[in-house]
Amino acid sequence: MKGRLFGVGVGPGDPELMTYKAVRIIKECQVLAVPARGRKHAVSYRIAAEMIENMEEKEFLDLDTPMTKDRQILDRNYENAAGRIIEELEKGKDVAYLTLGDPTIYSTYMYIHRIVKAKGYETTIISGIPSFCAAAARLDDSLVDRAEELHIIPSSYGIEAALNYSGTKILMKSASRISEVKRTLEEKDGNVNVKMIENCGMPEERIYERIEDVPEQAGYYSLLIVKESEKER
Repeated sequence: MKGRLFGVGVGPGDPELMTYKAVRIIKECQVLAVPARGRKHAVSYRIAAEMIENMEEKEFLDLDTPMTKDRQILDRNYENAAGRIIEELEKGKDVAYLTLGDPTIYSTYMYIHRIVKAKGYETTIISGIPSFCAAAARLDDSLVDRAEELHIIPSSYGIEAALNYSGTKILMKSASRISEVKRTLEEKDGNVNVKMIENCGMPEERIYERIEDVPEQAGYYSLLIVKESEKER
């Protein structure tokens, strides 16, 4: 009998935000996989290890993904990662691929998931709390009210046009371009309210309540919540 692949969302950073189902699946799987080079470099692994004992005893796949936008390099990486997972599935072992937040939102896992699924193996996605939902909770406010729209934007690809959308904008993956993002938002001249959370739910968490407080350099796990000012609503 062939094994199954589970894409497990471990939530945004606080181990207590992991779901019961995520914990159960990780406990039951014989093999763990992460998009990093080794356990100590995998944030998702460290989060899960806070809730699950003896994870170090499980077999481990370090499926490091290069930081590039080159599709050919990425596609080769996804194929190689899928191949290593399939080797374990062929042995009848279940594999849990651990990913931050939810696997369906800008996750490396989904590219691997599709390859494994297309080859006829059983795949299951285990939802996790998305980072922007956790960030809104930490800010003690809603993301949207009544008929307001919500837009999730990968800001590493540019945000100028997206900022013209009505409602709330979530700017994800901002770290590599944080200075540019900050300048663009400052040009809105008071027409938006901006807050940023860095490392939400982690020990290194930082909250910035105003755009002028946002640093010129930010950690990889940073997101901004951009709302229209009250006068614009």
